[in-house]
This record gives sequence, C-alpha cells and structure tokens, in this order.
Amino acid sequence: MHWRNIIRRPVVTEKSNYLADINNQYTFVVDSRANKLQIKQAVELAWPNVTVEKVRVANMPAKRSRRWRRLTVRKVGWKKAIVTLEPGDSIELFEGV
Repeated sequence: MHWRNIIRRPVVTEKSNYLADINNQYTFVVDSRANKLQIKQAVELAWPNVTVEKVRVANMPAKRSRRWRRLTVRKVGWKKAIVTLEPGDSIELFEGV
C-alpha cells in the first residue's frame, strides 16, 4: 500500500491540538487495513525531517444518527492513529492552527 493511501487526513479538534502542543502527538485518520509499522513509515515518508517514536491506533465504531423524525443514517467506522514524534520534531501542517 502506498503511503498516500495510508494517511487519509489529519484530525483537527481541540483535543488533538492540545496533544500536538503539549505531548508532541499528532492525530490522523488512516486506512482501516494499515498497521502500526505502515503508519510509521507513511508519516516518515510524508514528512522526511520527522522521526516517529510511537504509534497508537484506535478503531472508531460505526454509529447511527437520526435525521428528521424517522430516517436513520449510518455513519461508517474509521481508524484513528495517534503518532508521537521525537522531542524537537514537529509537523508544519499543524503549526498555526
């Protein structure tokens, strides 16, 4: 699998911004078939000046939500990766957000 197919998009929330500032951890939505080693290699290929220290992965379950009164919509499940970088490294994508 190519590294561009592994990393889908960054997760930009209050908690992910806090983790990036304090703990040097960045959160991404990744392909559901990717494992920790592939995610680590994809981040290091996408940002060559970055060294990944640790990768944590969580599968976010599918959920149902209501629209109007009777219509229910199913949101698909997705996989989240929290990537910890070496001290001193940062990803410029998240800087200034």
